[in-house]
Amino acid sequence: MTIRPAISADAPAVTAIAEAAYARYIPAIGRKPAPMVADFAGLIAQGLVFVTGAPDGFIVFFPKDGAMFLENVAVHPEAAGRGLGRALIAFCEAEARRLGLPAITLYTNEKMLANQNLYPRLGYTETHRVSEQGFSRIYYRKAIQQGNGRP
Repeated sequence: MTIRPAISADAPAVTAIAEAAYARYIPAIGRKPAPMVADFAGLIAQGLVFVTGAPDGFIVFFPKDGAMFLENVAVHPEAAGRGLGRALIAFCEAEARRLGLPAITLYTNEKMLANQNLYPRLGYTETHRVSEQGFSRIYYRKAIQQGNGRP
């Protein structure tokens, strides 16, 4: 599987993936989740978006507060179940390791129950819950093993 930096021509596909992947949460949250209204063209222009496939999935991450902040990861529902999401997260973790960052941080909406099962299975630990921008968010952190075997 190839993961590459997104280019400006990928913006419509990335937007469509976000729309398709997050639409199911609108009824539970009561409005579009934050990833559905992101400025993907701007994020791509900043070099913060990576894609896999045609693209079939994407991830947005960047260093923030001494860790790698995983802002968004999504896979088109038609491509679900092929390991794309896990591969994209592993790519983010590898980039954090390459940059010598000690951890990955991320959040999910408390209504996204599948994520609350997934992230702990991938080694992420809940750190806190907060209400931000009208969303109830759960924050997670995962220590990254560096080349010396230490987090």
